[in-house]
Amino acid sequence: MKITGAEIILECLKREGVKHIFGYPGGVVLNIFDMLYDDKDIKLILTRHEQGAVHAADGYARASGKPGVVLVTSGPGATNTVTGIATASMDSVPLVVMSGQVPTLLIGNDAFQEADIVGITRPCTKYNFLVKDVKDLARIMREAFHIATTGRPGPVLIDLPKDVTSGKTEFHWPQKVDIRSYKPTLEGNKWMIAKAAQLITKSTRPVIIAGGGVIISGASKELKEVAQFTNIPVAMTLMGLGAFPGTHKLSLGMPGMHGTYYANKAIQESDLVIAIGMRFDDRVTGKTDAFAPHAKIIHIDIDPTSIRKNVRVDVPVVGDVKRVLTALLKVLKEENKEQWSAVRKKWLKQIDAWKRERPLSYTKSDEVIKPQFVVEKIYELTKGDAIITTEVGQNQMWAAQFYKYDKPRRLLTSGGLGTMGFGFPAAIGAQLAFPDKLVIDIAGDGSIQMNIQELATAVINKLPVKVAILNNRYLGMVRQWQELFFNERYSHSFLHDMFPDFVKVAEAYGAVGLRATKPSEVEPVLKEAFKIKKTVFMDFVVDWKEKVYPMVPAGAPIDQMLFEEPEKKQEKKLRAVK
Repeated sequence: MKITGAEIILECLKREGVKHIFGYPGGVVLNIFDMLYDDKDIKLILTRHEQGAVHAADGYARASGKPGVVLVTSGPGATNTVTGIATASMDSVPLVVMSGQVPTLLIGNDAFQEADIVGITRPCTKYNFLVKDVKDLARIMREAFHIATTGRPGPVLIDLPKDVTSGKTEFHWPQKVDIRSYKPTLEGNKWMIAKAAQLITKSTRPVIIAGGGVIISGASKELKEVAQFTNIPVAMTLMGLGAFPGTHKLSLGMPGMHGTYYANKAIQESDLVIAIGMRFDDRVTGKTDAFAPHAKIIHIDIDPTSIRKNVRVDVPVVGDVKRVLTALLKVLKEENKEQWSAVRKKWLKQIDAWKRERPLSYTKSDEVIKPQFVVEKIYELTKGDAIITTEVGQNQMWAAQFYKYDKPRRLLTSGGLGTMGFGFPAAIGAQLAFPDKLVIDIAGDGSIQMNIQELATAVINKLPVKVAILNNRYLGMVRQWQELFFNERYSHSFLHDMFPDFVKVAEAYGAVGLRATKPSEVEPVLKEAFKIKKTVFMDFVVDWKEKVYPMVPAGAPIDQMLFEEPEKKQEKKLRAVK
């Protein structure tokens, strides 16, 4: 029996366990949308912009660990997905993006709403396909999900010409996927693992830096076991927050540009850095030739191209983090634990001293709302048991600093690309993945306006997403840099007094709007919002002068940090950095 390409697509999605698609219709994909009209197993979430659709699928994937799926039309529909695809690519998020395309005979003829989306997205997808024959469709769908979810995950695009989705063929589902040129390495080299174990047992000042790869691999349990068994403190990159409990005594928090003083000091003074599922991003390393100057480096990652790309590595281990840590722990347990436990007491005592010397802090106020205070209150009221999404900028860094993540997949944020407008649609996707969980987007007044139209998506689908807007009337991080490095010349970072009334905007879409203008109102607003079973915008009018500290100036070593200090002392430090 022959069926259409559109029917094949739906059947493939069902066999992959897909329950939700995020998308927007258009001419060349109407036959697929027509099939969805009567389908009871797959729900399409109609977003108000294709970028919002990809971010929502991204949030769904980050929260659940399952691939996010997107369906859009050709031309501008497809090109509107590029920012979302690049965001997912940088952060290793599994997505399958299906874009409509003009009929095969018209490709290359500048037909109406034609765009070479395969060529456009080639640099920011893990792989992409142009389907030329309906007979290849089922195989390509199967391969796309396999590629997106295995090895180092990432977005895969499938371009679907209209005649392919309307054409007919017999349906054949490939039971196995065997791509000759795609064989991710899962098991770590046993000799390298043994060498890593030797370095760990001999080191006196070791530090683990855990990245997003730990979470993707599902290796949080194994990481905790290794850290506790060896008594090694753990720093977590922005993407790795939650990979190790943030409240654990061995936790160093986040390292790097806006990381903790004690994480950066520990790395710079260490004799061994064990990098697990992270890629030594420039925001973590600072000046690379001054990074961890006294340390040997062990690097564990499933992506061989990430190893030695940014920093020198003494022991590279290519493989799945969960499997490598399991093997590493087995080797370590054969060593004398008492030998290193005694030696490391002095190291941990030094780290505790750094924690007391420079804890994360800010100047509290009874007059104006400090943005850090809002994040602290969110943590206090949720007890860490919420899914937090963020936009990008100061709001993102405060969410990373002042909310403690004890579990993986609780912080969903755009790390590599730094995409403003990510947090709100990502929260929508996360809420769909976990309808009974509290999902909160910590946003800035600049970022939230990037995809504010998705209020309609949240309201129509009855999603009780909460949005905490840290409203400082500026593009805060831009303003911070302009203040510190550009003589307070606030070129186009001030949003003036014409910013929208977010309470009224929320109400216009059928959501609930709340506002706090003084510290005493913060907790009541949060409590009220958390009780309401609707989408809620909370407008927190915060101190516009507040900056994110600590801060490592671009190009400086990570132990050259700026702090919230008297103005003259800060100016002296800035001159030294410049």
